[in-house]
Amino acid sequence: MEFREVVRRRRMIRSYDPDRPVPPEVRDRILTHAVRAPSAGFSQGWAFLVLETEDERDRFWRAATPETDVWQRWLTNMRTAPLIIVPHANKDEYLDRYAEADKGWTDRDESRWPVPYWHIDAGMASLLMLLTAVDEGLGACFFGIPPERIPSYRSAFGVPDTFTPIGAVSVGYRAADRIGGSRSRGHRPLSDVVHRGRWSA
Repeated sequence: MEFREVVRRRRMIRSYDPDRPVPPEVRDRILTHAVRAPSAGFSQGWAFLVLETEDERDRFWRAATPETDVWQRWLTNMRTAPLIIVPHANKDEYLDRYAEADKGWTDRDESRWPVPYWHIDAGMASLLMLLTAVDEGLGACFFGIPPERIPSYRSAFGVPDTFTPIGAVSVGYRAADRIGGSRSRGHRPLSDVVHRGRWSA
């Protein structure tokens, strides 16, 4: 598939065919592309938890989902995804890397960082997973884990405190789902978001 077509087709897919697992070779390509994402100082401070069995996925939904009606309704179809990948960011890898001699800093002071690049880089890896899924003929969705559910998620899967889940990616073959919701908003025109030469009103 041409790259421009991959980008055009990318959508957040929230309904999957539960009877079609993601082939292992496709799963591995998704992960292989993820680690090709850029990272500050080539720190590569990321890790990915792969959940494929029914038990693993059920444990994820129990641990990561609030018990409110809104969340339960929103995730009804998402639970049909045969594959969940949870990208994590490790801030320490970045602080350690930039305290090395070739970077010129002599400490691990977090205030030196204008934005948390460990989260940004894990987000870039997540986008490559989304695009790879489209290129492979699958659907995928990036969604957040609510802050109050992160302790139960960590406990359920033994995730160390040094790794922060930045969200989760559901992957699978797309099933019919409703049109509307956020998608009905459409894309904002370039004229609204692009500023040429200086910031315009």
